[in-house]
Amino acid sequence: MTTMARETTPRTPEAPRDTDVRRHELAAFLRSRRERIAPEQVGLPRGRRRRTPGLRREEVAQLSAVGVTWYTWLEQARDIQVSVQVLDALARALLLDPSERAHLFRLAGAADPTPATTCPSVTPAMRALLEQVEPFPACLQNSRYDILAHNRTYGLLLCDLDTVPPEDRNCMLLSYTHAEWQSSIVHLEETQRLMAARFRATMAGHLTEPAWKMLLDRLHKESPAFRTAWDRHEVVSHRSKRKEFRNRHVGRVTVDHTDLWLTPGTGPRIVTYVPADEESRERLERLQAIALSKGTGPQLGR
Repeated sequence: MTTMARETTPRTPEAPRDTDVRRHELAAFLRSRRERIAPEQVGLPRGRRRRTPGLRREEVAQLSAVGVTWYTWLEQARDIQVSVQVLDALARALLLDPSERAHLFRLAGAADPTPATTCPSVTPAMRALLEQVEPFPACLQNSRYDILAHNRTYGLLLCDLDTVPPEDRNCMLLSYTHAEWQSSIVHLEETQRLMAARFRATMAGHLTEPAWKMLLDRLHKESPAFRTAWDRHEVVSHRSKRKEFRNRHVGRVTVDHTDLWLTPGTGPRIVTYVPADEESRERLERLQAIALSKGTGPQLGR
């Protein structure tokens, strides 16, 4: 009986999966960013025996509030899950600029919960429109209340927005956590309650999105007033409304709030405040003059 040898075909090496490539790219990127940062840049002492270029792994872990072992696994390209909260913390700890931050989230296959400093939806035409409606305060917001851009007058209406970090320029957050913003709203408690109700109604379409969940978590942690309003489970739709503000530069102004929607749904919108009386118009003109004297122009909010 003859035994025939079975022909075998050499096995072709498997091509690396996209996720494997991304993990290794992410590991290399994290190492490169860590090694370029001097300890002094993040408030850490250099010490005499430092041999590691830049920061040590344990220092990045400490700054990001994550475990040293877990962060080491990241730099070793281990197959572990990375939350958007951790990516956000790493981006801050490693002092990433907007392009680097976007690259970090792309490598991790995650959606950045914080809008970029330059928002592609804010076109030159929209910025020109914001400028043209002055002295009426106006801004561009998304459905999550992030202020994406604003004109000069809006920038001084409730506080000096130039002094607010870009990641904090959110009307929900400012209304519940920023002292000067709150003091500028005449009917604060009513405004907070309505905003929470509108936010709940809008969030129904974004329940699983990381950016919405992060904002909701932050509001819960930082504002007892928000927790109280949120627990009412009230919902209201967006509508035009007369508002009163107490501006620290020009005094009290009464305005009619109007949303100019940019899409068929309740997505991005231009928010305008038209003076309700002649006295308010004159005060907004004075506020615009003050803003002009500061030398600021229409601003990107984030």
